[in-house]
Amino acid sequence: MSSRSLPFFSSGLRLDADLHLPDDAGSGAPYPVVVVCSGYQGQKVIHPERFARGLNPLGYAVLAFDYRGFGLSEGERGRLIPQEWAEDVRAGVDRLSTVGEVDVERLALVGWGLGGGVVVAEAVEDPRVRAVACLNGVADGARSLRHMHDEASWASLLRRVRDDRAHRATHGRSEITSPWDIVRLDLDDRTDGYVGAELYKAPGFGTGVTLESAEFLMRFVPEQVVHRLAPRPLLVVHGAENKLHTPVEARALYAHAGEPKRLELLEGRGHTEWMFDDNPTFQRLIALLDEFLAGSLARTSVQESRRLEAS
Repeated sequence: MSSRSLPFFSSGLRLDADLHLPDDAGSGAPYPVVVVCSGYQGQKVIHPERFARGLNPLGYAVLAFDYRGFGLSEGERGRLIPQEWAEDVRAGVDRLSTVGEVDVERLALVGWGLGGGVVVAEAVEDPRVRAVACLNGVADGARSLRHMHDEASWASLLRRVRDDRAHRATHGRSEITSPWDIVRLDLDDRTDGYVGAELYKAPGFGTGVTLESAEFLMRFVPEQVVHRLAPRPLLVVHGAENKLHTPVEARALYAHAGEPKRLELLEGRGHTEWMFDDNPTFQRLIALLDEFLAGSLARTSVQESRRLEAS
């Protein structure tokens, strides 16, 4: 694939981003374009670039970026607010409108983990988005977090979040805590092992997160707005044995969504242990995405979707 830097600004912050193009010397331009969004503590060099490597040979341009405050992007370190991340995605769509090699009339969002909820939240407010794929995503932040904790750790987190509100009101700053105090990994051995062995290879991964972030995450409920995506299509893919974001999230998002929609559960698979370029499950996911995007971003389907939205 051919890649180049494509930074953009969101809320006045410069976000680090790369545009990955098919390696065909431009013969397929303007390309349908996919903005791939990472999850909790994610960075562009992890899963977004993995999806670019999978989708570029199939003829899609891919934008991968670091959210504000993460990776090489500007912004307050440790501030992990999905509602703000949705604004970052929207700014990325704005930036793509200036790129001649891509066809912004054929633009889709793909979100992984927490990013799966973020792309839903952005797309329902942005009619330029023609299709959305939520992969191992979050439909209700509080419910998803609760499933990760035992009684004692959940009670502790709620107490710390409550106390932090008073601390912020008095001192103006939120307490920084381990990201794994909020998203608890140690109850999911497969995900915990993958994160330790693979994701920590990315510089800066695993840095502290504010307790204010936990509060905003608990108030993040994409399932309440996903019905507004219709008649644009939604693909939901989820590991059937995902113990981090349980399949309850996928089923709830699907149940609240309008048509057209599709739900695929990956039998025997958890959250992320299969995320390697050559893994058969990842390759199957790329094939599912290609089937979904090819139908959703075909010129005739885009025109029909616009007609239905206008009627």
